[in-house]
Amino acid sequence: MSDRPSVAIVGSGWWATANHLPALVKRADIQVEAICDLDEAKARAAADYFAVDSTYTDLATMLRERQLDAAVVATSHAAHYDAARQCLEAGLHVFIEKPMTLLATEARHLLRLARAQDKQIVMGYNHTHRPCTVRARELIQSGELGAIQYLDAQFSRPVSRLLAGVDNVTIGNLHRPGDVYGDPVRSGGGHGQLQLTHMAGMLFYATETRVRQVQARMAHHGLAVDLVVACSVEFENGALGAFGGTGHVSGGGQSTRLTIFCEKGWLDIDDTAGTLHVEREDGKKEFLDSGADADEAEQRYFFGPIHNFADVITGVAENHCSGHIGWRAVELLDAAYRSAARAGGAVLLEELYEDAES
Repeated sequence: MSDRPSVAIVGSGWWATANHLPALVKRADIQVEAICDLDEAKARAAADYFAVDSTYTDLATMLRERQLDAAVVATSHAAHYDAARQCLEAGLHVFIEKPMTLLATEARHLLRLARAQDKQIVMGYNHTHRPCTVRARELIQSGELGAIQYLDAQFSRPVSRLLAGVDNVTIGNLHRPGDVYGDPVRSGGGHGQLQLTHMAGMLFYATETRVRQVQARMAHHGLAVDLVVACSVEFENGALGAFGGTGHVSGGGQSTRLTIFCEKGWLDIDDTAGTLHVEREDGKKEFLDSGADADEAEQRYFFGPIHNFADVITGVAENHCSGHIGWRAVELLDAAYRSAARAGGAVLLEELYEDAES
């Protein structure tokens, strides 16, 4: 890899132009080499806006013609797997927007490819970059609080119009999401794949656990995709948990909370407020307010994943949120959607891989 790695953007839609490209083109240690999108006009508009020389409408052609070190995959959810697979097979480091893939078998295959190619997969989970979540991970992983026994994970946001296919976003100034999030084919689902995947990323980043089985119910409330999700989860260590949320929050606002109860204490991450509250069995308490410098904290949170990817491929930082965490999140959501299709019937982890090669 050169001192200034060459990066391609695969998918030039809303989040690529609102987050990834604005961050990367400002970095002197990264060269954004090309943009690939099936929509030629969209790719060209993004290239002109961000001063990128080359555009492509075919990923295989771009991978063959350009000398690249890494790629950012920011396509619609359903296209993540194939785009990331081609980039990994071409020997590139890959950043994948959430969710990593729609199926657990796909996520596992990408991890195996990355391992075989000795390449990194960095996930686009920005909530893992909040100091409160980082500290929670430190506490859980240190064993100080003991084994996890129960957790409650809730992620609710006012995104019902997006899930209805109505484009009402205010972030970004070039391309917009259009009706993609209301389309179950391109997005793979609704609130689960758009929003609850964030909570799944937080959960597995903090705990490094894995699901054993999931029972889920989903309600659409007249939409083509799920609006409300409620899951009962059993984890490999025997811990139990509730996982869910709604995309309809009347009056706006949001509620994002992960509470983890362990043998020797418990902790509560209020991601909306940016705080962490910890209680230990010996009575010792801890409180962390991530919002002390609101502007700086918001920038770190908003652009954290893509800057970490740039730091990883330039060799100045470790992978903050790896494909392994993305895989665990996919397992939970894959099982949840299968369970909801069975009216809440339990789905065991091994069922996700029954039709795949071992």
